[in-house]
Amino acid sequence: DTVIPYYEKFVGRYPTLEDLARAEETDVLKLWEGLGYYARARNLLQGVREVVARYGGRVPDEKKDILTIKGIGSYTAGAILSIAYGKPVPAVDGNVLRVMARLFSIREDIAKTATKKRIEALVERLIPGDDPSSFNQGLMELGALVCLPRSPDCGHCPVQRFCRAYQDGQPEAFPVKAPKSRPKPVGLA
Repeated sequence: DTVIPYYEKFVGRYPTLEDLARAEETDVLKLWEGLGYYARARNLLQGVREVVARYGGRVPDEKKDILTIKGIGSYTAGAILSIAYGKPVPAVDGNVLRVMARLFSIREDIAKTATKKRIEALVERLIPGDDPSSFNQGLMELGALVCLPRSPDCGHCPVQRFCRAYQDGQPEAFPVKAPKSRPKPVGLA
């Protein structure tokens, strides 16, 4: 609800990638004002400029190409490729990490690269070729609306019968996250 008016104003002002690529950074940041995450706005602008310059204004449809664009990581690449191009590429965000950790009772720290890669590989094996967009969006929404970090709504979960964490009676024990280390105070004179 908060973002929709920003989105509509943004797209109204910059209806094409070329329009955005020509924009001044200060104008983009002014339009973005109130959303926070200003580095995302800067990355978006730089990424769009790359797409216009290197790819003729068409976002690439290959993962290896899209990952070279400023501000696009594995999650964003998967979201773009599956939603815009219908490619069976996983889009693993924090919500999906949590859902998958619970479904498969993954006891490794989800902050670790190896665990993220393991979960991405799981999603890649599960994602259907005929509608990867709905699958990825469904997983993200499941994590955002039902499989919540605290007090997951297991009673309304459409995949409850497959969930190992639910079957074990401990969905809130997942995902595993190593405790954040406290900064060590250092005295200097």
